[in-house]
Amino acid sequence: MSETLTASLAQLPVTLADVRAAAGVLAGFVRRTSFERSRTLSDITGAGVWLKFENLQFTATFKERGALNRLSALPVDERRRGVIACSAGNHAQGVAYHAASLEIPATIVVPLGTPTVKIENTRRHGATVIEGGTSVEEAAQLAMDYGRKQRLTFIHPYDDPLIIAGQGTVALEMLAAVPDLDVLLVPIGGGGLISGMAVAAKTLKPSLEIIGVQAATRSPRASRSRRPAASPARSCARWSMTSCS
Repeated sequence: MSETLTASLAQLPVTLADVRAAAGVLAGFVRRTSFERSRTLSDITGAGVWLKFENLQFTATFKERGALNRLSALPVDERRRGVIACSAGNHAQGVAYHAASLEIPATIVVPLGTPTVKIENTRRHGATVIEGGTSVEEAAQLAMDYGRKQRLTFIHPYDDPLIIAGQGTVALEMLAAVPDLDVLLVPIGGGGLISGMAVAAKTLKPSLEIIGVQAATRSPRASRSRRPAASPARSCARWSMTSCS
């Protein structure tokens, strides 16, 4: 079974080698955040619960891992023209912050109604902010259309192999710190984080169980059931979580 899984993982657009390469790109520029055991949560669940503090990144989120990895791969001409992204917050700040450090002009499109503090933080990093679209989907289309006209490179928040590889470095750090983890609990938004982490973790340790956690309001079943899901804590010796900031 493990040999079949390893062979399957090797055929994916993102592999462990890509995640390790991303770790080399991020070294010295993105913080290797602490990974600590929570005594309180461990006592409550009856399992060993470890927390990955990605909220300690400069922009307070793991998103800057993927952003830096993607931006670093841009050829000279694309860097000169600049990049564009769509985000209501975390991805915007990650792209803006690292684009500034790489001297890449950045434009960020945010949906109408985005909190002022997030817009101000993005501008503080030197990005041009365009407000438009009544939803993230409309803002994304606006960003792609504007980007094509201005010849800007679109930096997708999750559907990009380099973004996914960058996010996957979280799992490398977790397993390096605590190799005997049994389960990873990973928050799901667009899916970039769990995709990268799953590739890295399953290649390194095929027996590892990976569980995606999604807000009830985002789940298709949320309108049909409000009952909480059964906790896996009783069946695992190590229960690992990442911050979903």
